Amino acid sequence: MLRSLMFWSALPLVAMQALRVRRNALRLAPAKGPTSGRVGRGPPLRLIAIGDSIIAGVGASTLDRALVGRTAESLAASLGREVEWLAIGRSGIDSAGVLSELVPKLPNDRVDVFLVSVGVNDVTALTRTSKWKGNLDGLLSALTRHSPGAVIAVAGIPPLRGFPLLPQPLRSVIGFRGESLDRLSRKLLEAHPQALHVPVDFETHAERFCADGFHPSEASYVEFGRAMSEKLVPRIDSGV
Repeated sequence: MLRSLMFWSALPLVAMQALRVRRNALRLAPAKGPTSGRVGRGPPLRLIAIGDSIIAGVGASTLDRALVGRTAESLAASLGREVEWLAIGRSGIDSAGVLSELVPKLPNDRVDVFLVSVGVNDVTALTRTSKWKGNLDGLLSALTRHSPGAVIAVAGIPPLRGFPLLPQPLRSVIGFRGESLDRLSRKLLEAHPQALHVPVDFETHAERFCADGFHPSEASYVEFGRAMSEKLVPRIDSGV
């Protein structure tokens, strides 16, 4: 309660700073190329990634070099399977948008693994915590209804307090908010047995980011995809 009060009381002090960042920030396009692909050989595994700019591949040249492609690549190597992947992402979308706009775009075919990235735009848009929890719960429930046996990997909200684009004190205020929403998502996922939280925790050196100082570099996507795969493999192997 005290931490939340501190956040809201500090907000007016950084509001103008946030507007300047939004106005001046470099805006990169989503990754180019096909939004689907296949990698590896063996029994088929179907992966769908859904969510924000990380799923759209901002910071990578093509989607096979972004999170969805790198996760598929690592899964194929670890499991000895052919991974068919599809990315349904939009830069700037928040949890409400993912639920209302992207979920209806899911194909009808059964999915083995969902990869979800959402939350950063809820942080920057100051989405209320009750709304965040309701949207995330709705999203997880919708994915479970779509494919009852699928594993759902939810990427954690990254350490925004270290992002080069954000100046102080905005960086600390936004970082605090991101940590708060991430804790809520971890708790919420406990009610969804198919879902797992994959922390996004890394040293926030400038070289880990692409040119905008906010999204991952292609090298970081390789590491991110490997971390996703390492969390997913035991769940896929166990059939849970």
